Amino acid sequence: MTEVEAAARRFVADVWNAGREQSAYELVAPGCPGLGGTGPEAVLAWHRDRRASFPDLRYKIVEVVAGGGRVAVHWRAAGTQAGQFGPVPPTGRVVSYSGASFLRFDDAGRIVDVWSVNELFQVLQQLGVQMLPPLTPGGA
Repeated sequence: MTEVEAAARRFVADVWNAGREQSAYELVAPGCPGLGGTGPEAVLAWHRDRRASFPDLRYKIVEVVAGGGRVAVHWRAAGTQAGQFGPVPPTGRVVSYSGASFLRFDDAGRIVDVWSVNELFQVLQQLGVQMLPPLTPGGA
């Protein structure tokens, strides 16, 4: 296992699953973009927000591909919505979804960029949100 792969696995285990915020300060570079800013605090802001909505949310790593200072993590997540999630009030429903996160590391082994994709539409469906298409011009 490469150093960046080990760091990515630690990021998921410590920051995403265990809420060990100190690990984010060790693993995330100051310039890494996050929720409304940069650095470990901005990255933590996103995770705090998600944990406020889904306090028991846990990620399971499905597959990791690492090379050249970059790591791709395919993951599955599940948790119970106990707090507000965007415009959705708490439902008490359990959601399960997949995603992938792509991390880029600097020469010191710290994360300088995180980009993730996930099945947000599936999460909203599981929470009971009804999606309606926009009205067509001139339609009722």
